[in-house]
Amino acid sequence: MRTETCDYFVIGSGIAGLMSALYLAPHGRVLLVTKKRLDDCNTNRAQGGIACVMGEGDTFEQHVSDTLVAGAGLCDEEVVRAVIAGGPARIEDLVRMGVSFNPRTDGAPGFDLGREGGHSQRRVLHAGDITGQRVESVLVERVLAHPNIQAVEHTMVIDLITTGWLKRPGVNRCVGAYVLSPLTGEISAVRAPCTILATGGCGKAYLYTCNPDIATGDGVALAWRAGAEIANMEFIQFHPTCLYHPQAKRFLISEAVRGEGAELVDAEGRPFMRKYDPRGALAPRDVVARAIDSEMKRTGAPYCCLDIRHKPASFLKERFPTIYETCFKFGLDLARDLIPIVPSAHYCCGGVRARLDGVTSLPGLYAVGETACTGLHGANRLASNSLLEALVCAYETAGRLVNEPQSLPDGLRIPDWEYGTAVASDEAVMVAHNWMEVRTCMWDYVGIVRTDKRLARARRRIRNLRREIREYYFDYLVTADTLELRNLALVAELIVRSAMRRKESRGLHYTLDHPETRRRALDTRLPGRAR
Repeated sequence: MRTETCDYFVIGSGIAGLMSALYLAPHGRVLLVTKKRLDDCNTNRAQGGIACVMGEGDTFEQHVSDTLVAGAGLCDEEVVRAVIAGGPARIEDLVRMGVSFNPRTDGAPGFDLGREGGHSQRRVLHAGDITGQRVESVLVERVLAHPNIQAVEHTMVIDLITTGWLKRPGVNRCVGAYVLSPLTGEISAVRAPCTILATGGCGKAYLYTCNPDIATGDGVALAWRAGAEIANMEFIQFHPTCLYHPQAKRFLISEAVRGEGAELVDAEGRPFMRKYDPRGALAPRDVVARAIDSEMKRTGAPYCCLDIRHKPASFLKERFPTIYETCFKFGLDLARDLIPIVPSAHYCCGGVRARLDGVTSLPGLYAVGETACTGLHGANRLASNSLLEALVCAYETAGRLVNEPQSLPDGLRIPDWEYGTAVASDEAVMVAHNWMEVRTCMWDYVGIVRTDKRLARARRRIRNLRREIREYYFDYLVTADTLELRNLALVAELIVRSAMRRKESRGLHYTLDHPETRRRALDTRLPGRAR
């Protein structure tokens, strides 16, 4: 079996992984792996932008306050302040690398700043309405050009390797991972004193999501199986406005559209948000998603709508060129038509419990970006704070690793992968069937509105599915599909277990059996279960 050794092992190629690699590369050899293409990630699909205090009249205190309000009492205020204060310098890093954000339209110095739900000021930097794509393309180019970074596509991590699993004495720590090349079937190992999880979210745990197909919660599953602590997995953010059209797969209508004055209306064109929240269409996402869900159930309509017909087509084409063009391709004109939308699973506010500098409960393992639960988002993420968190935490994590260098234990050898009696699968239909069953179960029973009975039903079904998947995993040769299903089912169970522990309604977790919010907010932490 082939074994690679590096100074820093980065798993994932969104903004968190790429920036971690770039910050670390001057200080050692970086191996970055991603399970599809480098640009196949959530970052590449981020339309809105990056929230950062850059405009006149805005302050760190206002951004902090908006973040704390959205987080519904569960944010770590120290982390919130550090991320927001660190934002401007990290934006400067992106600009120096070649990212071009939209400049002010009046010709004055500075950036054109958008406003999104929950923000009291215009503070969202954007590059048209494809901010993530612009950022991702620049960072990928930089990574591929750096001599200290080896970027390997189409490579999936099977499991993390720890000294405890290797039965070595001393404190249990992560020392690398087994990885699979799905294109060849080869399994190899990576040895590294520092492993950084930057694998993104878990939206594919739900039947309807705006996430790409790669979002199967791999980082959370890997960390939990290695023994790391997980927190707040019940807080799944549903983006309120995913385009409702039979041929539109996972296309978001950015929150920035509401920031420019779009109203939420029912299928007959009647506004409804004011009866749910005085902030109307610019209320935080949890409020908006529940309001849309409620209106759909009240009217029996399969969707609600966005109405921005009061804006001229010239403005909409310039401000939202991709959204305008995509909707037009499906026969919808933003300037003339109501745009049908539904909520869809979008972002996980929980994850691997981590500090601002990526440190997890498992030495040698670090987590950055959506994979991590740093305390920034609390019970509900404020719009466009996610890319900001990834930037700042990648920088802080790299700083810690450089200032406190680590080494592998003396004489560490990773044993060859044991295939046992596993054979090639002749039951691939099981993977497809169980994949769909997990996602349907989560959508039906662990969605925007929950009950104790639905959660208990979901837990029973997912536990049964996990037993079947475990048997299949050990009987047959490892494939990428099997690994994703294994991770997806585990993350689904972690979401359900966390939701069952929270006997209140807070932020993104709303349950009919416990509609009140408790005076004291508590994390729902789950200790990892080392293999």
